[in-house]
Amino acid sequence: MRSRRSPLSWLKRIALRVLLVLVVFWGGGIALFSVLPVPFSAVMVERQLGAIFSGNFHYLAHSDWVSMDEMTPWMGLAVIAAEDQKFPDHWGFDVSAIEKALAHNERNENRIRGASTLSQQTAKNLFLWDGRSWLRKGLEAGLTVGIETVWSKKRILTVYLNIAEFGEGVFGVEAASQRYFHKPASKLTMSEAALLAAVLPNPLKFRADAPSGYIRSRQAWILRQMRQLGGEGFMREHKLY
Repeated sequence: MRSRRSPLSWLKRIALRVLLVLVVFWGGGIALFSVLPVPFSAVMVERQLGAIFSGNFHYLAHSDWVSMDEMTPWMGLAVIAAEDQKFPDHWGFDVSAIEKALAHNERNENRIRGASTLSQQTAKNLFLWDGRSWLRKGLEAGLTVGIETVWSKKRILTVYLNIAEFGEGVFGVEAASQRYFHKPASKLTMSEAALLAAVLPNPLKFRADAPSGYIRSRQAWILRQMRQLGGEGFMREHKLY
């Protein structure tokens, strides 16, 4: 007689097949978007569906893809200064920042600090969902290794700047520049780029068009960091622009 498979065995088989499909899908996406513009991200889809299901039919997740040559070098420098100053040199993960974040979070359970690099944020924004979970972090780590292996640092930064969320329905630096400053991303000043970077930790709470005192102080800190890194020369030295 043929032995019956247990429900757990069936679940394992289904999970493995789903994982295989996702690996193929994500691998294809990494290869495809190494050369082609990204039309939308997983976070954009998540936001759009969330708005529809909540009855907000006026919400529209909007982005306009631009190449690195079509945006000011200040913008790339601003997000590096604000989010990931070791970006040109690390392999996708900042180990020292992770260790510091873990130590901080053990002492301050109500004030969780992250340590995601721009590479990790790009992987998460492009392929995964928002929120915190060990499953998502594990998938994010694998995808980060994938994009760091296939993409150049310039490509990672380009994709990040085109899919990062800068406000409600505003994705990418071109859409943000048009919305908040009424001009293309190529015309952003150093100060304006720093202001956009200042809202990135929580773009649904902080606003570039009505910056609070905290955002203004963060903008000033980012400007100082941009100057210390070396300005435009930093971007060209590391072949990021």
